[in-house]
Amino acid sequence: MTSVATHVDAHAEHAEETGLWSWLTTVDHKRIGKLYMFSALIFFMIGGTEAMLLRWQLRVPENDFLSAQTYNELFTMHATTMVFLVIMPLSAAFFNFLIPLQIGARDVAFPRLNALSYWLFLFGGLFLTFPPMFLGVMPDGGWFGYANMTLSKYSPTWSIDFWIIGLLTLGNSSMMAGFNFITTILNLRAPGMTLFRMPIFTWMSFVVQFLIVMSFPMVTVGLILMLFDRSFGTNFYFPPNGGDPLLWQHLFWLFGHPEVYILILPAMGIVSEVLPTFARKPLFGAPFVIFSGIMIGFVGFGVWSHHMFTTGLGPVADAAFSTTTMLIAVPTAVKIFNWIATMWGGKLRFTVANVFAITFVFLFTIGGLSGVMHASPPVDLQHQDSYFVVAHFHYVLVGGALMGLISGLYFYWPKMYGVYLSEKIGFVSWGLFFIGINLTFFPMHYLGIIGMIRRSWQYPAGTGMETWNFWATMGAAVIGLAFAVSFANFVRGAMGYGEKAPANAWDAATLDWSMPSPPPHYNFKRLPMVHSSRPLWDENHEGGEPVSQAVIAKDAPSHVEMPPGSIWPLCLALAQGSLFASFLLGGGNGQFVLENFLHQVVAQALCAVAMLFFMFAWIREDDTPR
Repeated sequence: MTSVATHVDAHAEHAEETGLWSWLTTVDHKRIGKLYMFSALIFFMIGGTEAMLLRWQLRVPENDFLSAQTYNELFTMHATTMVFLVIMPLSAAFFNFLIPLQIGARDVAFPRLNALSYWLFLFGGLFLTFPPMFLGVMPDGGWFGYANMTLSKYSPTWSIDFWIIGLLTLGNSSMMAGFNFITTILNLRAPGMTLFRMPIFTWMSFVVQFLIVMSFPMVTVGLILMLFDRSFGTNFYFPPNGGDPLLWQHLFWLFGHPEVYILILPAMGIVSEVLPTFARKPLFGAPFVIFSGIMIGFVGFGVWSHHMFTTGLGPVADAAFSTTTMLIAVPTAVKIFNWIATMWGGKLRFTVANVFAITFVFLFTIGGLSGVMHASPPVDLQHQDSYFVVAHFHYVLVGGALMGLISGLYFYWPKMYGVYLSEKIGFVSWGLFFIGINLTFFPMHYLGIIGMIRRSWQYPAGTGMETWNFWATMGAAVIGLAFAVSFANFVRGAMGYGEKAPANAWDAATLDWSMPSPPPHYNFKRLPMVHSSRPLWDENHEGGEPVSQAVIAKDAPSHVEMPPGSIWPLCLALAQGSLFASFLLGGGNGQFVLENFLHQVVAQALCAVAMLFFMFAWIREDDTPR
């Protein structure tokens, strides 16, 4: 097979193509990372608006601002949006942009598969979000989709079908990305870049990819069984006909608890890069941080049923999952102590990126402590359906994952766009976030203890819940303002406003800071030879061999081969998304009207033919010499 890679002069300046077509056809991992980032920020606006409407409903007792049905729909969409369309793609933005740069690679292993993964994510997110809104059939079964609530008997509209198809599309996207990054990390590291010389962020990302490719098949199976129950009359989850709704809970939480670590480990990796940089010292106990991340990923598959203590699993199962839940707190605590030890005695610089990282450690610790409480089945039985659990997971995912990812945006923005974000605006945003998060979620601990039930659209007056719900709503408004301030800062930075940044904007230690800001299309003019886990620190402060000059002759060609842009990933994603959507044309919920069923078959056949054509064109593009 003849390579079709375009040749770039490695010793000349590289001007990237501009215009809409270049973005639609891009296979550059850095551009795809930016697409993920801004897509996630836009979905953040949608998910945040849904949260504000929910909190406004609960601002006062017995409020009728929203109906019970609308509340359930917004509650479902808010959680689904924030988990699958905000935090996961924000993490994917860093995976795409940073991993090849940190390991000394010029690209990911499968550039066009990487582009296909993004376009599938985008179409899945749009399908999950907009058609239900405009058709008035928003899903209302919660982000966990518990059977039997999601079966056709109890949810007869197409709302859950949209939710299922959207999640199947997003899962397909995540699986593609997972295999791509595993292959990239294992096979494309620069000379001398051993596994234990990789940056901590790359290590945490590596663990996350295995979590993705091992956990998403479980929820995929569960979703397909649910689709069969709804559309073909099977009875996997329907008890009157021999099904078991607990089967769905096991399949979902076998995915759902590893998903928690899919969301939090990238933020942990970012914080492990930010804190040492601004403490001016190496990460304390870096090997322990790596092994604790691996242990979190491994043990994370053995704790899923602590979400099911209230289902009557029995004392043996409860004891087993209680033990593993306590065990998984150990590697998490190791990371927290290592971050604190890294800051201890360091020459701390309080930049916006650093204060967000420190805030991550503080707020995540609060969320983790309340989580360890639920390792005890008796405690969990009391808290399970209360606002105490809502407080716990929001401290973990908002105070933890989201703060860590925002820290990463402020830290890596100079590398992405070549300019610093405004520190003044950033500190305003940080202050608002810190106040808003604690004002919103800390009172929920008390609300849960005094008896406020989760997923309730109203609460009675005279119960002592009024004041705390009012302040939680005000805190949510502050969080919304904080995001608006940060988003304005991001837009300003993306437009090129701000102080110009040098290659190593923060005097960081890892390989990604060794190239110009923003990096050229081909990343490295010459593949570096890596001699330690902190190559730039060694070069700049320890008299080590310069990274820019340490090359192997055979790895320093005069021309760099880079893959050309391709429109086929976008076309294939559109055809595959259309194929999934065509499953909703047959009548839905087992109501197979012949005419509709024939329409469905024709639509599926057309989509399948289109997919085959685009795959053939994809393969043929590789065979064509250029």
